[in-house]
Amino acid sequence: MVARVIPVDPFDLVIFGGTGDLARRKILPGLYRRFWAGQMPEEARIIGAARSEMDDQGFRDFVASAVREFVSERKCDPAVLADFLERLSYVTIDALGTDGWEELKTKMRKNMVQAFYFSVGPSLFGPIAERLHTHECAGAEARIVVEKPFGHDLDTARVLNNTLAQHFDETQIYRIDHYLGKETVQNLMAVRFGNMLFEPLWNAQYVDHIQITVAESVGVEGRGDYYDKSGAMRDMVQNHLMQLLCLTAMEPPSKFDPDAVRDEKLKVIRALDPVDPEDIVRGQYLSGADTEAYVDEAENPDSRTESFIAMRVHIANWRWNGTPFYLRTGKRLKTRVSEIVVRFKEPPHSIFEDDTGQSANELSIRLQPNEGMDLRVTIKEPGPGGMRLIDVPLDMTFAEALGEEVADVPDAYERLIMDVIRGNQTLFMRGDEVEAAWAWTDPIIEGWQTRGDKPHPYEPGSTGPEDALILLHRDGRRWRELRQ
Repeated sequence: MVARVIPVDPFDLVIFGGTGDLARRKILPGLYRRFWAGQMPEEARIIGAARSEMDDQGFRDFVASAVREFVSERKCDPAVLADFLERLSYVTIDALGTDGWEELKTKMRKNMVQAFYFSVGPSLFGPIAERLHTHECAGAEARIVVEKPFGHDLDTARVLNNTLAQHFDETQIYRIDHYLGKETVQNLMAVRFGNMLFEPLWNAQYVDHIQITVAESVGVEGRGDYYDKSGAMRDMVQNHLMQLLCLTAMEPPSKFDPDAVRDEKLKVIRALDPVDPEDIVRGQYLSGADTEAYVDEAENPDSRTESFIAMRVHIANWRWNGTPFYLRTGKRLKTRVSEIVVRFKEPPHSIFEDDTGQSANELSIRLQPNEGMDLRVTIKEPGPGGMRLIDVPLDMTFAEALGEEVADVPDAYERLIMDVIRGNQTLFMRGDEVEAAWAWTDPIIEGWQTRGDKPHPYEPGSTGPEDALILLHRDGRRWRELRQ
């Protein structure tokens, strides 16, 4: 089975911050992989734009090095790479001044899809948007891609949205959250809305609870200064986990259309109840045998910023009334894993004896690593000795089920960039969605800051603070074990 690749229209893509870390690790290698797959048309052009003094050949050398480092050897074909590099050029530009903008204008072609990727800090979003129009670099239908963070709180998010709206229509703004580009996240919608098996059961009558976990084994490393001003709540919950929550809980949209999908996601955010302080556990990792403590990596010995957070949240609507959603994310945990676990209720009446065992169905959707999903069902344990019930997984790991070609799915960034070129905003956040998420998040953060709460310490390589386990234990539930 071979994956079908649909070419996109010819385009000019400008990457502001084209020599930065995100461009080097994700954006440029992702574009090469799309070129290797035959999805990029002959007329496509990629323009790097940054402060660094560099000519076209210097930028091509930079990109070639990034491709060799971050693209698999199987795809790193010298002839294909040379052809890809011919489509690249570079302009040295001052985002806050006038240098370079006229040169960029001369590089932009008319009657072509124009996209501008803002792979820079949020403080530069407004100045770049303004200069694109002042210097007439962007056509009437140009698209801009904006990286997170989308503000630091509700007020700054509104300011950012208003600033962008002065120069671009909402239909031209693509707020990128790479989690939405993951194959399994999109498969969540396919599983829910493409199978009669699940959707009738996807409600409070049949679902006991839902867990959403995004665990990382690394610390804050070189991002200590930024992270200490944000913490896990702002860095992960307000965006990544919120998006996973919305896709898991939303009502079926009328059609698979950008605004129809985002309308339903917005309804979920607006239906979230305020979170009680006792339903929040914040943590901060200690030092390990060969790792530094959070306060050392952040270079702030008095920091009260959380590197871990677990929460119980409720959605006040008919579908989910009474069903808790447990969210957790953290750094320096046991392993790196992102997954959604839907735990169904036990049968209302068991016909078996008490000592045969009890269990419940569980659907696990794994986003990383080893993308796939499994459904745990109850069967009789094979062999003599009477009736004993056990759980077994019906496992679908993409690499095993669909073969190498389909299992080698595009990286989230390359998928989302191609959606920008197509003009498809389904997997991008709308401005009102971002503001609604901050409106729910801000009171939670303000609450623990007012109370002066300190995060609970936890050992690196663990599953987080003990209080996070208690959060579920007091409800008679357990977190799904963090597994590779």
